[in-house]
Amino acid sequence: MDARLDPISTIAYYYRVKAKSARKCYKQKKGGYKDWNQAAHCEEYLVFTENLTPHLAIDEVNFTQGELYTFVSSRDQEGRAQKLVAMIRGTRSEDIINVLNRIALSKRLEVVEVSLDMASNMRKACEMAFPNATLVIDRSHVVRLVMDAMQHARIDQRWKEIDKENEAIQQARSKGAQYKPLILSNGDTPKQLLARSQYLL
Repeated sequence: MDARLDPISTIAYYYRVKAKSARKCYKQKKGGYKDWNQAAHCEEYLVFTENLTPHLAIDEVNFTQGELYTFVSSRDQEGRAQKLVAMIRGTRSEDIINVLNRIALSKRLEVVEVSLDMASNMRKACEMAFPNATLVIDRSHVVRLVMDAMQHARIDQRWKEIDKENEAIQQARSKGAQYKPLILSNGDTPKQLLARSQYLL
């Protein structure tokens, strides 16, 4: 880790000790980790009931070494402070529901909207944990689906243009003529335009 981004590494550097040792010392002695009320289960889940707000977001995050975690965060809080509502190891809907059910039902009933992706496990977890909430598919996932559909249509159309051009070339050869492709107003043939229009679409 870059020492410029990690204050503990910076301190360790100046005191000529290993950064790993400095972090361990801070965690065990100075950080209050042993007295933390969530220390016993922090690797499996964390819950911060006080951060629950009417508008939430739920998503999965892939950490290094392939570790998947589900994060529930407040969309009403600005910045990073007091934004995390829950962190759950894994993405199984049953695990997510079990952790979110640790929040009092009266608090969970106050949630009116949850933003999520199209994964069925997330939808199931939100329906069970926040029964009064409207589930809203995140715009980026909808846009991605639309883009994928448009690219599929573009590629399909390009192959049709290639087949049409090959057929026209064969017909021209059989007649002893030279094939002249259709040139569009921008100077491209239809095949070339469809090849170059990926990012334009």
